[in-house]
Amino acid sequence: MKNLLIDCDPGHDDALAIMAALANPESFNILGITTIGGNQTLKKVTENAKNILSFLNADVPLSIGQAGPLVKPLQTAPEAHGDSGMDGPYFDGADYPITSSNGVQFLAEKIQASLDKVTLVALGPLTNIALLIKNYPEVLPKIEEISLMGGGIHHGNHTALAEFNIYVDPDAAEIVFQSGLPIIMSGLDVTEKAEITVKEIHQLKDKGRVSQLAYELLSFYNQSGRQFGFINSPIHDLCAVVYLLKPELFTGSFADIHVITDDSPARGLTYGDFRRIAPEPKQTFVLEEVDREGFVDVLIEALVRLDQETSVK
Repeated sequence: MKNLLIDCDPGHDDALAIMAALANPESFNILGITTIGGNQTLKKVTENAKNILSFLNADVPLSIGQAGPLVKPLQTAPEAHGDSGMDGPYFDGADYPITSSNGVQFLAEKIQASLDKVTLVALGPLTNIALLIKNYPEVLPKIEEISLMGGGIHHGNHTALAEFNIYVDPDAAEIVFQSGLPIIMSGLDVTEKAEITVKEIHQLKDKGRVSQLAYELLSFYNQSGRQFGFINSPIHDLCAVVYLLKPELFTGSFADIHVITDDSPARGLTYGDFRRIAPEPKQTFVLEEVDREGFVDVLIEALVRLDQETSVK
């Protein structure tokens, strides 16, 4: 069983990743969830996290992280996720407790208190994780790996060259990629292949309480994705969780990853050194291919399990 700390900026795909993690308690011991300003402001993404956890009757500590990047002002993505950061479903405003208002310290304390190593799942900009690495180096030996959604070797989405999560805080991303920690990178190279079809989305409707929520999330997300040329819906963040559950669904290559941090048109670009003889150790496993049907099956199985669990609570 893996001990997980999930850092996120919900976000439709963040929500589905959280659902998949919570649905697999035999594989994951979730030590806590932290929020980070990204898809929307910190206040909004924290509210979204509270809504999801409350809806699922979860019992996971939730902590508020950094409001914005290390250097630049925060840029959000309302064009992709709506004004709330998670438009589509209606939540009744049920509250969920906040354990800590210092997410970075919260991460450090949870890692330090764990008897076994901890896996970080990073689904948003990497600000919290970079500050953890810089301010609490003593916990690094207890981090087993970082499974993150971000970047892309061949193209971007927020700009032609940069993926959104990395673009928001490239300085933090460079710190993380050069930390020496083992990293699994779910970049656009694989996440855009990890899509759920329109037909599969519609099959979730009225199947159960949680499946219906997923249907509402994905229906909005699918429509917003049309402006970017997608017919089906890539569930980007879910890759970082599904890989930890079923790595056999993915293939990839090891590389040393760097991030462009200047103000050029390449700001936020992730590039990898895949050479056989590279000057730096290849710490990052860059995912490249995914079994799409198997990936969707993991999501469907998680939703069915959550439907059953929440119906009896």
